[in-house]
Amino acid sequence: MTTAHARRTWMPSLGRLPLHATLVIVMLVWIIPSLSVVVTSLRPPTDIASTGWWTFFTNPRLTLDNYSTVISQLGFARAIFNSFAIAVPSTVFPIALAAFAAYGFAWLRFPGRNALFLAVVALMVVPIQAAFVPSLQIFKSLGIGSSFLAIWIAHTTFALPFATFLLRSFMVQLPPELLESAQIDGASNFRVFRSIILPLSRPAIASLAVLQFLWVWNDLLMALIFIQRDDMYPLTNATARLLSTYAQQFNYLSASAVLLMIVPVVVFVALQGQFVRGIVAGSVK
Repeated sequence: MTTAHARRTWMPSLGRLPLHATLVIVMLVWIIPSLSVVVTSLRPPTDIASTGWWTFFTNPRLTLDNYSTVISQLGFARAIFNSFAIAVPSTVFPIALAAFAAYGFAWLRFPGRNALFLAVVALMVVPIQAAFVPSLQIFKSLGIGSSFLAIWIAHTTFALPFATFLLRSFMVQLPPELLESAQIDGASNFRVFRSIILPLSRPAIASLAVLQFLWVWNDLLMALIFIQRDDMYPLTNATARLLSTYAQQFNYLSASAVLLMIVPVVVFVALQGQFVRGIVAGSVK
């Protein structure tokens, strides 16, 4: 009896063994390169030139000089500030506008609502690269070329179709009884939006915020197009310039790469609960 019970217990585990092995392999494929970059950023240049990064675990020698040089002497302190100055507004603006638009498309009745929503969704298929040159010409004609305002507008404009589509798909599944009860009590549309729609849509908004922030933070192309001043370059541009100037200085390159990726990791870890709930809620609905 004990043997049969043990066999029944182990059989499901053995059946999941290929899945677990695949997950471990995928995890190692992602973790090992990142770990090598982190370790290299903390090693002295002489150790990097003479031994592989894995020898750090047998002969650990740490230094923060690489980070100190990159931040203080190579201008990355300013680049970090610029990245936040670009990423935070470029995340808040499209989500705020898309939330209002999604509420209108989901719950307000007005002529041409469906046609207008289809037009907004159709904008998702337009390649953003096709709009770079005309957008830059418009910004220059308005006197805001090569400025934070220009790249805020660009990121907001290009993110709005997808953000509106995602939030509208979530909001339209909310129980209509809640809105009807609030309207019977005399609540205005704005009060319904602020007190009912936004709190219930928090998982979807958090998921969208994570995706948009990561997209903007890691963006290089749009920053190259709309930011053409050295003192306004974000981390992605600063890292690319560092690669062309210090191509063989792996200690500096690794330190800059860690600075570039540490913020997205922190953001995702901090909001992963909301992110997962938003995805699960959307899939269930």
